[in-house]
Amino acid sequence: MDVNSMSQSQLTYELLKKGLDASSERQNVISNNISNLNTAGYKRSYVTFEDNLKEAGDNLEMVRTDPRHINDGAEYGDIQVKTDNSSSMNEDGNNVDIDTEMTNEAKNTLKYYALTSEISRRINMTNSVINSK
Repeated sequence: MDVNSMSQSQLTYELLKKGLDASSERQNVISNNISNLNTAGYKRSYVTFEDNLKEAGDNLEMVRTDPRHINDGAEYGDIQVKTDNSSSMNEDGNNVDIDTEMTNEAKNTLKYYALTSEISRRINMTNSVINSK
């Protein structure tokens, strides 16, 4: 996403859309983790979006005039699925904790509702401006 050529409103809308995409991907990953709860050797996955977004936002002052300029691989608002190899919850090597996954699912649902509410509010505000006389 080329943020240098976007208006503030366009940027906000694009970020909201990316947030919904990340929420959808996160829901798929959480569901996959839960479905593999009893699979021997399975390592849980997780989605990084907010961290990539924050890191990219911290570096916005750096203008890239060429795609080969400083780029760590995490584009602005890049959604990445990563594997957690840090530990094992069970003796069989599986590291899925059902309580953690259910908490992550509830947190993700709240984020999704907040994003859809904000998008709806912005659309209603735009409609109001367009339809006012």
